[in-house]
Amino acid sequence: MPEISTKPDYRLIVILLSGAFVALLSNTFLNVALPSIKNDFDISTSSVQWVSTAYMLVSGVVIPTTAYLMQKFSARRLFLTSMLLFLSGTIIAGFSPTFIVLIIGRMIQASGSAILMPLLMNVMITSFPPHQRGTAMGLFSLVMFFAPAIGPTLSGFIVQSYSWHMLFFMMVPVLVIVLAIGYFLLPEVQNKYHAKLDIPSIILSTIGFGGMLYGLSSAGNNGWGSIDVILSLTAGAAALIFYVTKQTRMDDPVLDFGVYKFPMYALAAMLVGTANVALFSGMILMPIFLQDLQGISPLETGLLLLPGALIMGFMSPVSGRLFDIFGPKVLAIIGLTLAVVTTFFFSRLTLETSFSTLLILYSVRAFGLTLVFTPVMTNGMNQLTAKLTPHGSSLNSMLQQVSGAVGIALLITLMQTYANAQLKGVSAPTETMVNAATLAGINFSFFISTILMAVSLIMAFFLKRVTSSETSTQSLGRTKKIEIEKE
Repeated sequence: MPEISTKPDYRLIVILLSGAFVALLSNTFLNVALPSIKNDFDISTSSVQWVSTAYMLVSGVVIPTTAYLMQKFSARRLFLTSMLLFLSGTIIAGFSPTFIVLIIGRMIQASGSAILMPLLMNVMITSFPPHQRGTAMGLFSLVMFFAPAIGPTLSGFIVQSYSWHMLFFMMVPVLVIVLAIGYFLLPEVQNKYHAKLDIPSIILSTIGFGGMLYGLSSAGNNGWGSIDVILSLTAGAAALIFYVTKQTRMDDPVLDFGVYKFPMYALAAMLVGTANVALFSGMILMPIFLQDLQGISPLETGLLLLPGALIMGFMSPVSGRLFDIFGPKVLAIIGLTLAVVTTFFFSRLTLETSFSTLLILYSVRAFGLTLVFTPVMTNGMNQLTAKLTPHGSSLNSMLQQVSGAVGIALLITLMQTYANAQLKGVSAPTETMVNAATLAGINFSFFISTILMAVSLIMAFFLKRVTSSETSTQSLGRTKKIEIEKE
């Protein structure tokens, strides 16, 4: 079994971080541009959502295979492959003459990005000893949260000044440079594991994760009672049950769910997943409130979200360093307390709520969340053995996708349902009545987010700092001896 390196390869880490930054930036680039894309191709709002849905679906299909890929191929080979796929998809999307070509480009982009993120987390964990992993994962979180957060601000400016095609074209030279640097500088290190690919498992994971993500993504637009949503969620859930059952019985699983036998990893997954669902309340509901109810432009909306993005970016490495010193429990409790309080204030919005008030609340909320995600995820990953780390990385990436889809679907549905209930019985509602109902729906969704954050806060009190782990070489039935220091 390979040992954790005490001499990190900083060339590999910097190059991986650079590629991941560009890939994650593209995830939120198109949110502001969707209206322009819809008008250019003369398609409906539900159709244009496939720009995001297709990306998420491909990610959901590819991510479960990344644990196998990381054990089969070197980090250099995987990085170059993922960046080449992402570059190809970016060029196709940039030149897309039709909507279907744009979707194809986005799907190719997603296939590259889905490989890159679990790979980056795996390298960060395996390159540093446990007492330095907080700082290392802080850098990972800087990319994971900062890049998507500044996307709307940057794309808002570009879309107002140029065509949405420029969002793709501007990434091409950066991707070429990163790909070239990776080709010439990354070392070729052979893996010590020899993984085998099980085709039935891949088919089940494709149906399972793909069906669940499609159903959750569609629920936000079509409602939970839609036939498409019900069939997708049912088929996805059934396939996932068979998939997980099959993996637990295999000696060499494609995705080892045995990681959830480690208590701190399992607790981290529950806490981060719950908090991530609530996190989307700010990302989804705030632009609706600002643009639809207060009449603020997309660029101004992005500028309001920018300070929070900068805080998350600059604080992520700091929170990682604080984790190395204090552990996860204190930081998570402080951060989630701030998140609960600020999210509750968001559930009391009025049409007269000032820009400065929103700016302060959103920034404080962002500060609190930076104290949560990096420390909690790092502590959970620290409890895994070297062989299980790729599986933990892949499942963490899948958790981000699924919890994000749940957050979007749940919060949009709650908002629309509550708003419709306010207008029930009104035959011809005025614009003022519609705005009041929408505001009530937004406040209700924020209130539910407050409850979810509070649940995460309660879970944070059960966190314990992982100081070391020893694992036998047995598979799945392996005996685990884990020493945990109570805070």
